[in-house]
Amino acid sequence: MAEAHQAVAFQFTVTPEGIDLQLSHQALTEIYLSVLRSWKKRLIRLKNSVITGVYPASPSSWLFVVIAILATMYTRSDPSMGLIAKIQEHLPVRYHSLSAQCQTVLSAVLFSTMLWLSLIFTMRMCLKQLLSYHRWMFEPRGKMTNTTKVWLTLVRIFSGRQPLLYSYQGSLPNLPVPAVKDTIKRYLESVQPLKNPEEFERMTSLAANFESCLGNRLQWYLKLKALWASNYVSDWWEEYIYLRGRGPIMVNSNYYGMDFLYVTPTPLQAARAGNTLHAAFMYRRKLNKEEVKPWLLMSSAPCCSYQFERMFDSCRIPGTITDSVQHWQDSDYVAVYHRGRYFRLRMYSAGRLLSPREVESQVQKILDDPSSPSPGEEKLGALTAGDRIPWAKARKEYFSSGLNKRSLDCIEKAAFFVTLDDDEQGMMGEDPAASLDRYAKSLLHGKCYDRWFDKSFSVVIYKNGKNGLNAEHSWADAPVVAHLWEYVLATDSFQLGYNEEGHCKGEVDSSLARPQRLSWDIPPECQEKIAQSLSIAQALADDVDFHVFSFRDFGKGMIKKFRISPDAFIQLVLQLAYYRDRGAFCLTYEASMTRLFREGRTETVRSCSNESCANIFVCVDHQGAEVCRRLLRQASEKHQSLYRHAMTGAGIDRHLFCLYVVSKYLGVESPFLNEVLSEPWRLSTSQTPVQQVELFDLVNHPEYVSCGGGFGPVADDGYGVSYSIVGENMINFHISCKHSCPQTDSHKYGGLIRQALLDLQLLFCPDQKDPSKADLRQTKKDM
Repeated sequence: MAEAHQAVAFQFTVTPEGIDLQLSHQALTEIYLSVLRSWKKRLIRLKNSVITGVYPASPSSWLFVVIAILATMYTRSDPSMGLIAKIQEHLPVRYHSLSAQCQTVLSAVLFSTMLWLSLIFTMRMCLKQLLSYHRWMFEPRGKMTNTTKVWLTLVRIFSGRQPLLYSYQGSLPNLPVPAVKDTIKRYLESVQPLKNPEEFERMTSLAANFESCLGNRLQWYLKLKALWASNYVSDWWEEYIYLRGRGPIMVNSNYYGMDFLYVTPTPLQAARAGNTLHAAFMYRRKLNKEEVKPWLLMSSAPCCSYQFERMFDSCRIPGTITDSVQHWQDSDYVAVYHRGRYFRLRMYSAGRLLSPREVESQVQKILDDPSSPSPGEEKLGALTAGDRIPWAKARKEYFSSGLNKRSLDCIEKAAFFVTLDDDEQGMMGEDPAASLDRYAKSLLHGKCYDRWFDKSFSVVIYKNGKNGLNAEHSWADAPVVAHLWEYVLATDSFQLGYNEEGHCKGEVDSSLARPQRLSWDIPPECQEKIAQSLSIAQALADDVDFHVFSFRDFGKGMIKKFRISPDAFIQLVLQLAYYRDRGAFCLTYEASMTRLFREGRTETVRSCSNESCANIFVCVDHQGAEVCRRLLRQASEKHQSLYRHAMTGAGIDRHLFCLYVVSKYLGVESPFLNEVLSEPWRLSTSQTPVQQVELFDLVNHPEYVSCGGGFGPVADDGYGVSYSIVGENMINFHISCKHSCPQTDSHKYGGLIRQALLDLQLLFCPDQKDPSKADLRQTKKDM
C-alpha cells in the first residue's frame, strides 16, 4: 500500500492530545505542478480557440483594422459613412463623462471590431463556397483547367497562413443530400451485374415504387435534418452501425495496425515500450496544441479533423440498448496489463513528461513484479470482448461502486491501454509467412482477455520488442489512427532511438514512485459472467482465418506506367481473384472518405461494376491482350468515377441508410430499403494509405516499412481485405475469413490474388524476367 499513500497529500489521526496532522510535501508538490500543468493547457486551448475562431484572419489583424480606421479618421475622412457617429450617440450613459475625443475613439474601435468580424464572416463564407467546388477531382490527372487554377489561387488566398488542426472546421461545407432518383439510378446500375434479368426487373420495380411513393416523403425529413445538423449521416452512422451493435466488437468491429515488417528497433520489451509510450504522448501534446497539420488534398482542399478530438482519454461504455463514447481531459497515465494484473503507470512527474528511459524503467518494474492476479482479475478484459448486454449488466451490478469502480475508472479514463504481452510475434522463425498470420491474429484479438477492446486504442508490446495496436472503431476511422501510428513508429526509430545495448536513451530519476497496482474484489457470480463472455469471444477468435503477405514483384510504380490508378488496379485484381475462387461476382465494399465535408466519415464505393465484370469475363476467357487492356482501362476509369462521386457526397449507401433510419422513426416499412440494407458484403475491402511519407526514408532505409493493418470478415461467408501500397514496389495484403465457412480460405484467396496480379501484369509486360525493363510500347499505342 506504500504507493497508494504517496498519492495522499495529508493524513491525520485523532489522539488524546488532539489531531495529529501529517503533510506529504512531495504529494503537495505533485498536486501544485499538476494544477499548473492543467492551467497551462487551458490557456493553450483558449489561445487556439481564439485563433481558430477568427480563422482565416488572425487576432493581430484586428489591431491592423483599428489602426487603419483611426488613421483614416485623422485625415478628416469618415470611412464608416456616419456609423461611428451613430455608435457614439448610442453609447451607454456611463461613457458620457468621457471627453468627446475619447468617445469618438471608443466608437471607432467598436466600429472597427464589427467591421473586422464582418470581414471574417465574409471570408469564411467565401472559403466555404470555394471548398464546395469539387470539379477538380474529376479532371484528368495532370490536365488542370483554368477554372481549377483560379479556384486553387482563391483557396490559397482565403485560407490564410499556418492553419491549426481545427482551423478549417468552420469553413468546411455540409454534406449534400443527393436526389432520390439519382441515388436509385446509381444503385440499380451497381446491382445489375449481380442479378439475373428476373431479379433485376423485380428490384427495378421495387425501386420505382419507392421513388414515386415513400421516397420523397423520407427525403423531405432528411433535408430538414441536413439544414440544422453539421452532417446528416455521421451521428446516425456512429450510433446505429457501431454503438447499437449488441454483438462482440472484438473481430467484428475493432481493427489493428502492425509494426515494421523487417526491423525490430530493439529486442528489449521494456525499452520498446519506453519509446513507444513517450512518442504517443509527444503526439498527444502536438494534438492538444493543434500543431498536427490539417490533411490537405492537392495541398489546398482541407479534410475534416473532428475525429482527432477523441483519440486519447476516451472509452466506449457498454449499455443495454446502446453504448456510448465518453471522453475525458488529459489523463496523465496509461493503464497497463501484464500477466493478469492491471497497473496504473503515470507518464508525468513534477509536471514534465517522463523521458523514454524513465518509462522503460517503470515498465521494467511491472515486468519484474512477482505478485499474482487477484480472483477474477486475469481474464476480466474478456467482458469487453463478448456480447455487449452481459457486459453492460455486469458493469452496472459489480463495477458501479467501491473498489471495483475506482479501478475500472482508472482503466476507462486512461490516456490509452497498454498490454505487455508474454508472446513473441513478427516475421520470424522457419516459416515467416505463418508467423505473420499469427501476428495479425494476435493483434486482432489476442487471448480475448488481455486487451481492453473498449478503449479508443490499445498498444501491444511483445516480449521480443515487436509492437502493434488494436483500435475501437466507433470514435474514428482507420486513417486517423494510422496517422498517430505512423508518427509513433517514425519517432521511435528515427528521433528517439536506442543505445548500443538496446535501452532507451537518457537518465532515470530514482525518486519516481512505482507503478500502482489496481485492486479488485470480483465475486464468484461476476467471475462466471467473465467465463461466459470469454467462451463467446474465444469461439469467435478461433473461427477467424487470417493470411498476411507482401507482394513485391511490382507495385504502384509499374502500375502507373500502365496509365491506370493503382487502387482501381488492385480492386480489379480482388474481383478477378474472387471470381476464380467462387465462380461468381459479389457485392463489393470499398471504404472511401467524405472528410471534404464537415464531420465526414466514410462512404461506400461499390467497386463491382458492369465494366469490371466485362473486363474479368474477357480475362478469364483469354480473349486477347488488346481487348483486355482496353476493358481494363474502362473498368479503371469507371472505378475512379465511382470513388470520386463517393468522396464528393454523391454516393449510394449512406443516403439509403439514412432514408432507412427515417422510415424506422416514422414507423413505415419499405420493401425496397429492407432488401437493400440486408444485402451481404461478401468482399469488404479497404486501403490504408501512408499519409506522412516525409517521416520515412524508403530509399535509404527500405527495411523500415510497416505492413499496415487489417480487420475481421464482415460476412460469415465472405472475405475482409485490407491492403496498403508502400513505396513504388510493394503491396501488403491482410485477408480474413472464417474457418466455419467451407467456401472461404484466406490462404487460397491470397494465392489467387497473387496470381491475378501477375496475370494482369502480363497484359502490359510480356517480359516477366525483368518487368522494370518491359516493353511498354503497346501500352502507349493503346493510349
